[in-house]
Amino acid sequence: MVIEKLIRKLKGDPDYKWESTYTLRDLLSVTEVRFEQVLRGLWRRIYIKKCSGLLFVGSNVKIRHGYLLYAGKNLILEDNVSINALSVNGIKLGDQVSIARDSILFCTGVISQKGTGITIGDRTGISARAYFAGQGGITIGNDVIMGPNVQIFSENHNYAGLDTIIKDQGVTRNGVTIGNNCWIGAGTTILSGVEIGDGCVVAAGSVVTKSVPIDSIVAGVPAKVIKGRTDA
Repeated sequence: MVIEKLIRKLKGDPDYKWESTYTLRDLLSVTEVRFEQVLRGLWRRIYIKKCSGLLFVGSNVKIRHGYLLYAGKNLILEDNVSINALSVNGIKLGDQVSIARDSILFCTGVISQKGTGITIGDRTGISARAYFAGQGGITIGNDVIMGPNVQIFSENHNYAGLDTIIKDQGVTRNGVTIGNNCWIGAGTTILSGVEIGDGCVVAAGSVVTKSVPIDSIVAGVPAKVIKGRTDA
């Protein structure tokens, strides 16, 4: 199939195959959407610091401080994605990254405190309505998949002083790191300072407050290691 061969070339994956049977109407509809996204991407890439390959841009995508956005090959930004790259390190996206609709990536909250930035590795897929707050830095590895509504926070408000209102007590920033080949389930919340090792699976709805060793399966509120993947 011509489209299958084209996708293989774009992804750089000679083993890529369709897993379902599509009608001609299905294929034409998908092709039309992707063509429209490529056209939008042609002029958007002018405002991005670096962009390799094709850039697929859905409707109502907002990119602020694009001079701090670095994109690899064939980035997909679905409808209503909002990116604000204002930060020390900017936002760096690897090859074949996809960010689904209604997702928000930003690096600086209070303008007086410039944030660190966000890095996402190759072939990582971010599902719908993700919320990544990169003030303290977020690093996500290669081949990571995420369900919808994943939230990642890299900054906490200080609150110990009873004689000072919380918003005037400043913040503590500790970055979040997610290793390669992880599956982060839908509705997961990952808090500041957490490091998730390579090959981990995080169950849907988990709140991850502590670091997780490699190849672990974690679940719960707060999340705990249930078992290793080799025990599954």
